Amino acid sequence: MNPVKSTFLFLFIIATCSTNAQLQLPYLFEKDDSLLKKKYFEQASQKQNTLIASLDKKYKDEYKKIYVKRFEQISELYKSRRVITEPEAHDYLQAILKKIIDVNPELKALDIRLTFSRDWWPNAYSMSEGTLIVNAGLVVYLHNEAELAFVLCHELSHYYLDHSGQAIKKYIDATNNEDLQKELKRLSKEEFRVNEQLSKLSQSLIFDSRKHSRSNEAEADMQALQFMKKTGYDCQAIITTLKMFDKVDELSFFKPLDIEAVFNFKEYPFKKKWIQKESSIFGQLDESESSVGPNEKDSLKTHPDCTMRIALVRDSINASGKNKNLFIVNKILFNQLKKDFINEITEECFKENNLSRNLYYSLQLLEQKENTSMAVFSGARCLNMIYEKQQQHKLGLAIDTENKNYPEDYNLLLRMLARWRLDEIAAINNNFCKQYRDEMKDYPGFAEEASKASRFNN
Repeated sequence: MNPVKSTFLFLFIIATCSTNAQLQLPYLFEKDDSLLKKKYFEQASQKQNTLIASLDKKYKDEYKKIYVKRFEQISELYKSRRVITEPEAHDYLQAILKKIIDVNPELKALDIRLTFSRDWWPNAYSMSEGTLIVNAGLVVYLHNEAELAFVLCHELSHYYLDHSGQAIKKYIDATNNEDLQKELKRLSKEEFRVNEQLSKLSQSLIFDSRKHSRSNEAEADMQALQFMKKTGYDCQAIITTLKMFDKVDELSFFKPLDIEAVFNFKEYPFKKKWIQKESSIFGQLDESESSVGPNEKDSLKTHPDCTMRIALVRDSINASGKNKNLFIVNKILFNQLKKDFINEITEECFKENNLSRNLYYSLQLLEQKENTSMAVFSGARCLNMIYEKQQQHKLGLAIDTENKNYPEDYNLLLRMLARWRLDEIAAINNNFCKQYRDEMKDYPGFAEEASKASRFNN
């Protein structure tokens, strides 16, 4: 993918051709363009100031609070490592964006700052002032460039149709509604069941907002089709993407992790009790799950209503033409980015203190023999951090808890992390490091992690 990476690989092969290395080369993490991040941050700041300066006096303070809060999120994003501005990945994304804008002149007036992010969850979103983000956690599940083009067209549609601006206006109008204010005033004077009544009132507002948001998704799909069908990309990719969205919460990068195999060592065998179900607890969870209707289950998905969205757009897609291009810009680079982004996500989870996902992705990479040297180091480092967090009684802040919407193998890992005692974590990582000691002896940082694991185990 990257010429620097290719050169590094060639030199390494020459230097080590007489050795019998069993692990792969270290992954070279993407180097971001700090000047581009600064430029995007300044553009977003300028747009923020312009929006606030143009506000009417009516409800100005309320609009300003929302805009300031939104900019705090944008500022945090651009100042973090989450945004990917590595030139090759960024230029690739801009090339697809250009394909879309060139054939849709109505988009040329929009000020757009489009980037990938290293976030693990499968999503893309518009911040409604020109910042559009496509998470690496979504890209890894896309099958082709046409699906990525649809994702861009969909987020461009949200921005073009000003869905966020409409939602903000609706929220402010609703919260300043006379009837609502009277009801809040009435509730403030009651002595009993006030919290329950307030909860019901807020739920009605949330439900109404959710319906509005869902109608926006369908509208954005239709508008995205109008943008996409002029590009030459196969519009059937809209359907395949929506089908993927419907199942994405259950998907994983690779085949399910074999938990028992990963943590079974000759000197420290796997213990079944780490993953056995506790029937009383899980019986309650199952009962709770069965009481939730299909509509509620769908609403809990990262991307709800996909079946309905497909039905609404299918006929229009079938009538849109015969374009069959799944790739136009760069097929090789698309597939390379999918692989690289898994590594970027894994490292980002560690930096964001999401240790359970960092460990999960590290072990998946290791089991699939993808960037195994990085995976071994990442796993050892994570297990040491888990030990330290447990020692400080702060592990709960760094790991997820079991969830019916997670893949089964991830839930098993979470169950183990919740049950492991301090001495078990130490023994596990010490044996894990021993297993790869010879192969990893020259890997930067591994000897330090192995030494730390040994100290924790004594």
